[in-house]
Amino acid sequence: MWDKPAALNLLADLLFIAALLGVLYACLFHAVRQPAFAITQVRVVAPVTHVTRQQVEEIARREVRGTLFTLPLDATRAAFEKLPWVRSATVRRQWPGRLEVSLTEQVPLARWGREALVNVQGEVFAAAFDGELPVFNGPPGAAKEMTIQYHHFRRSLEEIGRTPTEVNVSPRRAWQVRLDDGMTLDLGREHVEQRLRRYVTAYPRTIARMTRPVDRIDLRYANGFAARVPGLPPVLEDRRRAGGA
Repeated sequence: MWDKPAALNLLADLLFIAALLGVLYACLFHAVRQPAFAITQVRVVAPVTHVTRQQVEEIARREVRGTLFTLPLDATRAAFEKLPWVRSATVRRQWPGRLEVSLTEQVPLARWGREALVNVQGEVFAAAFDGELPVFNGPPGAAKEMTIQYHHFRRSLEEIGRTPTEVNVSPRRAWQVRLDDGMTLDLGREHVEQRLRRYVTAYPRTIARMTRPVDRIDLRYANGFAARVPGLPPVLEDRRRAGGA
């Protein structure tokens, strides 16, 4: 090799290029960490309702480290998504020293028992909220299904001027709905939509005409339903309920 000038020249050129690249990398590595590229402003680009300025400032102080070029975007985004009311976040660098943050907030649909909230996507999340919401009570993992059923219950009951304020489902998937007038509907485990439809259709000529208040409707019958009137003695039924619960 030493007696081949062309090979030696090529080797020298490669070593020179490698040394030049090393110098450029060192300069770039040093430059991007200079105070001139420090992030001096964090801006939330869309209005938010529940996330406070203090919460954003706390995340900025704790998580926004480095310069415009060295800031870890994924870790910063994840930090904002840990805020109670944030469902998702995006972060973007803006020259010369600004970080733009876009926050998508949770939209609450119902309370999940006494522990948490359920958003409109049927996801459970933890946050403080003092507004009026319906209540969902169900086994773990049932929030999505309950959200779908709640929308069906609400649409159906609108026809008779009622609103569901509480939806309960047992581990065996037996459904129960409490209405804004205090009445409870027992829907059971089977044919839930059909049973509710039957009740809504019959309501104007049955329950709506009763002169005494009804506190419970049992819809778990094959071809009808039973109404419980507080203060009246119980009536013995000799017919069996179809389908059980």
